[in-house]
Amino acid sequence: MELKVKYQYTYFIKPFLIKENKYEKYLLSLLNNRNSTLKVFEKERDLNLYSYFIQNIREYFFPMFSFNRDKINNLERLDNKTKAIVLSKLHCNIFEYNFDTKIQGKVGDSEGIFFNINKMEIICFDTGVCFLVIKTDVDNSEKFSDLLNFNYRFKDINSDFTKLRDFTNIKIQTDKFSNMTELSNFINSVIGVNNNSIGLKDVDLYNKRFFVYTYSCIDQDNWNTEEDFKNIQSDFLRYSNVLSSNDTLDFNIDEFDRNIGIIEQFKYSRFGFTKQSASLMTSSIDINNYTKLLFDYENEYLYTLIISLYQRIYLKKLENEFRSRKDINNIRRKFTKFTKEIWLKEITNSAIGTIFYNKWKEVFELQELYNEIKNKYEIIYKELNIENSSRVNKVILITLVISILLNILNLATLIALK
Repeated sequence: MELKVKYQYTYFIKPFLIKENKYEKYLLSLLNNRNSTLKVFEKERDLNLYSYFIQNIREYFFPMFSFNRDKINNLERLDNKTKAIVLSKLHCNIFEYNFDTKIQGKVGDSEGIFFNINKMEIICFDTGVCFLVIKTDVDNSEKFSDLLNFNYRFKDINSDFTKLRDFTNIKIQTDKFSNMTELSNFINSVIGVNNNSIGLKDVDLYNKRFFVYTYSCIDQDNWNTEEDFKNIQSDFLRYSNVLSSNDTLDFNIDEFDRNIGIIEQFKYSRFGFTKQSASLMTSSIDINNYTKLLFDYENEYLYTLIISLYQRIYLKKLENEFRSRKDINNIRRKFTKFTKEIWLKEITNSAIGTIFYNKWKEVFELQELYNEIKNKYEIIYKELNIENSSRVNKVILITLVISILLNILNLATLIALK
């Protein structure tokens, strides 16, 4: 029986870097764009998000929570240039990109997969690490295979691979974009690659591909008290690794267990964690899966992933800067600031949220990366101290030699005068 899906969406997340001294200018470009709007968080309206994160996390990643209505009104009255200056002092700003109409597209040939782009956000940090987040869903299809193929194809639309070879034959048909090249150019224009941004270079973890964050609720006929999850394990493994529907798999149960997360509170839910994707597959047999969990997954749990991904990208950025050995004191200052402000053991009091955060730290190898940078800094610092000490010793030796020579010269002069 073909696997059917009742509810689904996929967020495609693209990390990119802005030059830190151009950050304010980039914020101004977003403010000047009539399609982008600063996202304002309010305690009453966003209570779930507010109560999910602990205070210091809210202050760092969601500073707008601390703005009361008068402060928000005063901010809105400012001209964009002044507003950009104010916002640049905050650690994080989130912009919503608004389309005039919902974008509907089609991937593939005349029998291709229709999809919608429902939402787009730009998340900007004062460190220069930013994320473009695009929410999509497959339109008018119950086939789980269509969701697999769509995720597999869309993740590469802006990567170097699509420029090297047309291996997926991706096409798009919309009122706004006539082909995938136009969509790719649009994405580049939003993130500003031609102006203030810089390529990820050695920090590029995904070869310009999107990180895939996806949710699906399959028909209970495929997974229930009688139909065991084991029957759809291969589908889940393709899903969690962003593979196409016709990808052949050869896996054992140990490999499967490493890619799957089971949370006891969600009997009919399975979570997939990889460095390239986050996947949640549920069954409609549990009403909670499509009345609550699907919303939690694209709000609190999505931002948990963003925070973890931000830590990984920024640590990679610092590691890259350490290699250059330029302005080590400034890099040390950044690393110390990172440690004090966001290198945290916990970000939420939620038991499930803590499970997610700990899992992402494990998958992204954050502790190992942090320790590696710390060790590299200590080695470089010792080397610099040795070099500095060596220079000082050389100066002292040269000064001593000159002093001795001058004393000898003075002594010889005195003897000659006698």
